[in-house]
Amino acid sequence: MAFRVLGIESSCDETAAAVVEDGTRVLSDVVASQHEVHARYGGVVPELASRAHILNVVPVVQAALERAGLALEELDGIAVTNAPGLIGGLLVGLQTAKALAWVTELPLVGVHHLEGHLSAVYLEAEPPPSPHLALIVSGGHTSLVRVDDPGVLAELGRTRDDAAGEAFDKGAKLLGLGYPGGAMIDKLAATGDPTKLVFPKSMTAEEHGSDFSFSGLKTALLHRVRAHGVPEGQALADLCASYQAAIVEVLVRKTRRAARKLGLHHVQVCGGVAANSGLRNAMRAAGAEDGFLVSIPSPSRCTDNAAMIAAAGHYHLIRGERAGLDLDATPNAPLARA
Repeated sequence: MAFRVLGIESSCDETAAAVVEDGTRVLSDVVASQHEVHARYGGVVPELASRAHILNVVPVVQAALERAGLALEELDGIAVTNAPGLIGGLLVGLQTAKALAWVTELPLVGVHHLEGHLSAVYLEAEPPPSPHLALIVSGGHTSLVRVDDPGVLAELGRTRDDAAGEAFDKGAKLLGLGYPGGAMIDKLAATGDPTKLVFPKSMTAEEHGSDFSFSGLKTALLHRVRAHGVPEGQALADLCASYQAAIVEVLVRKTRRAARKLGLHHVQVCGGVAANSGLRNAMRAAGAEDGFLVSIPSPSRCTDNAAMIAAAGHYHLIRGERAGLDLDATPNAPLARA
């Protein structure tokens, strides 16, 4: 018998709701974006994000149910992002999910946002088997994780300062490319020469393990812009290509090393930066060379969405895990270290 879960995601600047059946089949997936709200500021403004979530969350949930052709009472459970993220946004989604669970008496489960990203791959046609290695790359997080089973995770390393996505977005802001800027850097990089300029690649030595650092790279770009200004035309494309190549090389090098060390032959890449074409191509090339298979969700599943939260919640619910109505939001909760 089908098991249908409503997922709710509001950890940053996307208000999303989705219904997923059996952890793999998406019946609906609705996202209300706030890009226009934050674009003028060059980044997410937490207070404005919270207000937008309040306005959007009920219509988004209603739309998800309507598109799935289901009433609330026909669901089997509710999953909601409760960590990590912006506290105001998390609370909007969490309180909505708890209210729905209370009135329907449906089981409720909280989902770590990064576990949601890791679960997006189960919505694809050929998800990787367990165990496998996962690289999570998003605006606020960069981590290497061993996935022993859906929802059974061990974090091997994480960023010590800035995440890869932050390096992309803040680099784009320095270059005047707008928000969110990671996609613009990727687009310009496609026509640039990645060997034209040299940028630092931090913490790539084996003694640094699986941890990451991108603050030095971002600072190097700042110093270059201060010294030479923002270039135009082909010179800007070359700058973007070289900057992107530095980020991608670190991500790929550390992933390859971890896969060899653990003896894992399947690697997934997830999170918003997994939509970057340079990273997708480089990781697949590395997999072909080293002999590991690479799984990357479709670009629409890389960015924040509720289908991934519902998929993650499915595995917790079928294991009998439940959260009470005292479930709280935790803005800085890490994944468990190995």
